[in-house]
Amino acid sequence: MDQKNPDFLTKGKALALAATTAVVTANAYYMHPIIGEIAREFSVGEGAVGIIPALNQLALALGIILLLPLGDRYSNRSLCFIFVGLQTISMLAMVFAKNILLFTTASTLLGFVTIAPYLIPAFASKRVNQQQLGRVTALLTAGVIFGIIMARVGSGILAEAYGWRAVYWLATVLMITATITLPFTMQGEKKIPETPGYTYAGLLLSLFAIANQNREVLLSATIQALNFGCFTATWLALALYLTSPELGYGVDTVGYLALIGTISVLSTPRIGKWADSVGPRQARIVLSILQLGGVLLFYPLGYNAVSIILPLALINLVGPSIDVTSKMTFLTMEPAIRTRLTTIYTAIMFVGGGGGSLLGTVTYDKYGWAGTCIILTTASATICLLSWIASKRMEYL
Repeated sequence: MDQKNPDFLTKGKALALAATTAVVTANAYYMHPIIGEIAREFSVGEGAVGIIPALNQLALALGIILLLPLGDRYSNRSLCFIFVGLQTISMLAMVFAKNILLFTTASTLLGFVTIAPYLIPAFASKRVNQQQLGRVTALLTAGVIFGIIMARVGSGILAEAYGWRAVYWLATVLMITATITLPFTMQGEKKIPETPGYTYAGLLLSLFAIANQNREVLLSATIQALNFGCFTATWLALALYLTSPELGYGVDTVGYLALIGTISVLSTPRIGKWADSVGPRQARIVLSILQLGGVLLFYPLGYNAVSIILPLALINLVGPSIDVTSKMTFLTMEPAIRTRLTTIYTAIMFVGGGGGSLLGTVTYDKYGWAGTCIILTTASATICLLSWIASKRMEYL
């Protein structure tokens, strides 16, 4: 990274952006280990409670469609200030919610305004050399992973000791801190040109033309939608499975298992560097095959919290890097449209996440862990197939 040019990211700025990304991303994932506790407090069934994270993910997709394109017209930095503040307000509403309707509404609004983690990669991609894009994208993805780990581990342990509302109190404090430090972590935007001449409606309508002209982003987004759907389905179903009478673990065990995700923080930047050298499409094929191998181990090794560590470690090793390689396929395109390309990609991804949230809990409620494993295997095999198709498609372009 060019440290002499103020428009380029220094290593310190990149690390600061990754830390900010971690905090603002974590909010959607505190719920995963404590979903059973929330269901019990509000007297909601295990199948029905999946609607809360599902609406959060779908609202996130809607917010990305309606709000993220503004990043190609207005300052990414200013937009982050606004929406991080709105996230903080939504978190407070979740803390004080007295019934399931209010809690679900606040969680849904939180999803709608959570666009900062997806403005930041577009912001960063305009400030690095193309040869370093994989490393920087992977670093920001590692920030996302760390935020998810922090959320899942911390919420499980904290809820076991102090109840699930303590989780959201701590999350609110972290968000206030992120809001205060944001002016220092996002700098150097003044010389980056914004997209002129678009009305808000024009920006939204331009998404269709951009998607039509850059169809690979649709394929990459579909791959990541399935990948993210697998992720949400796995952890929500696992939280219900481990705390069920069948296995009888506490919510803290779910949190401790989430520590396995630490492997992603360490591996993702290195895999991103490898993807820079071999190419994102070829790297994605290898990663998707390895992930399928991990998913296939879920059922035979899913009989206790110790044996399931192996497949969890494998999918955490490669799963986030599928996202990195998918982003790399379009973040080298024209800077003026990168935020809108990110909009298309991320909105489709969160539709997959919403589907995975609902499907994971409903499938587990009706068919148990075996049914969940069948769903995960089918989705993972489809990721492999689509990754191979994407690679072959580029050979003929």
